[in-house]
Amino acid sequence: MNELGERLGRNVKQLRETRGFTQEQIAKLAEVPRATWANLESGAANPTVSVLHRVATALQVTIEELLSTPRAACQHYPKGALKTRTQGAATVRKLLPDPIPGMEIDRIELPPGGRMAGVPHTPGTREYLTCEAGEIVVVAAGERYSLREGDVLAFRGDQRHSYANPGRTLAVGFSVVALARVV
Repeated sequence: MNELGERLGRNVKQLRETRGFTQEQIAKLAEVPRATWANLESGAANPTVSVLHRVATALQVTIEELLSTPRAACQHYPKGALKTRTQGAATVRKLLPDPIPGMEIDRIELPPGGRMAGVPHTPGTREYLTCEAGEIVVVAAGERYSLREGDVLAFRGDQRHSYANPGRTLAVGFSVVALARVV
């Protein structure tokens, strides 16, 4: 066996077990034969890129994560360690240190009177915005929605949309974007 095959096998098995799947269940989800999955976990497989892609998608990781040196079971990210950007008057901070295919989660801070234009995503994308503090006004598809603490707005993320804070205190929201699968 080679080192890369062994690493792939360890990673695939550890990820499957962490998610609580049997080989049969995850192979079905990945649309590969169970024997192929068992071969992957043994470290003896030489999978095609297509098989790696299906395995990564089923495990909700990137192909790079399947092939990389395993990380520690837990990793602490201190404040400021994750990517933060300014967009309009808003401060947007990523909440996921590792990419999850098809998903983005951000924390949005809008100062009093602040505005931010949303960027339309790929067709079929859904966005979910939860207002954690203050008030956030979302304009989507020409409609205006006022969210207060605890409110959630689900809308098509593939259209023009914007966020604003009409209040006098900081507004905080969490945006979850479920990207449409591109076939």
